[in-house]
Formats: sequence, structure tokens, C-alpha cells
Amino acid sequence: MSVNGVTNTQSANVYQAYAAGSKKTVEEESSSKTDQTAASAKENGVVYEASKSSKTYKPDTAMVNKLKADAEARTQQLQSMVQQLMTKQGNTYGAANDIWHFLAGGKYTVDAATKAQAQSDISENGYWGVNQTSDRILDFASALTGGDPDKIEKMRDAFKKGYAMAEKKWGGKLPDISQKTYDAVMQKFDKLKSGTKEN
Repeated sequence: MSVNGVTNTQSANVYQAYAAGSKKTVEEESSSKTDQTAASAKENGVVYEASKSSKTYKPDTAMVNKLKADAEARTQQLQSMVQQLMTKQGNTYGAANDIWHFLAGGKYTVDAATKAQAQSDISENGYWGVNQTSDRILDFASALTGGDPDKIEKMRDAFKKGYAMAEKKWGGKLPDISQKTYDAVMQKFDKLKSGTKEN
């Protein structure tokens, strides 16, 4: 299985977990509440019309597509780096049972250039580092929900499910950087829920 395939699967799994948890759309819920209120009002001789100024939350599909395209490009770059690493050690990509078990096993050596690139990528401000990765996850969650604060817990649950699936694919506990990213995402969900969006 390729790195790209796993990343796309994780993104798809988070989206599917979120979508499966939503039985009604915001419009359906709003329509249902308006209908119930109108029926109740008619029974009492009063007619209620819902305010047209209520906020409607819609997924930001442009942002979702941008984030997906960016993730695919960066994942391809990571996959290429790992394939080169494996090839240099006499392992071919196709011969490896599972790229994640190969990496988790740690039975490989890394040349100086690959090590420098990897360290840069996972550094504090690197693309795969805790800050940027947790920000992308929250951006993706916000884009999927259209910023609806009532959907934060559904997105948090979807993230937890995705993380558990990643651990299963990895074959156990994920590396320390992944746990730090998990913690940062949970803190950012808490801040988003409380109405602050600090990083």
C-alpha cells in the first residue's frame, strides 16, 4: 500500500465518519424546527415566521479541494523520499509487505540528505510538523462543517476514529510526533469550541 493511498484513505475515512454521523443537514433541521413551530403557533392562533437572518453553514468545498490537493502533492513527495530510501537498501517498493510496518520496524539506514529533509519536514514549522499538521486538520474540519460550531464534536470524533485507524495501519502506537499532533488537535478543537481560534 502506498503512502498516498493511506493518506487519501485517512482523509476519506474522516470525511465518511463525519458524514455518517450527520443524519440531517442544517437545512433539514432548520426546516423541521420551523414546521414544528408553525404547527404549534397555528394551534394557538398565532402564526410564526422564522427569521430570514439565521446563519446557514455550508461546507467550503473550495477549501476542502485545496487542502486535498496540497496533501496529495506533499504525500507524493514523502512517498518518493521513502521509495528512494528503500531502493538504496535493496528493498523495492513492491517487495515491501507494508510500507508502514517497514518504517515502524526501524530496520533501515538513512543517508544524510534524506535525514536532513525529513528533519526539516517534521520540525516545529515544517509541513509535517505538529503546528502545520494540526492547523491543516482544523482547517479541513472547519471547511467540511462550514464553520458550524455545533458540528465540532462530530469532527473531533471523526478525527479520533481516523487516528485509531492510522494506529491500526501502523501496527501499534504511532511515533511521538503523531501523539503530539493528536494533543495539539484536541487543544485546538477545545479552543474552537470555546470561541477562540488561537494556535
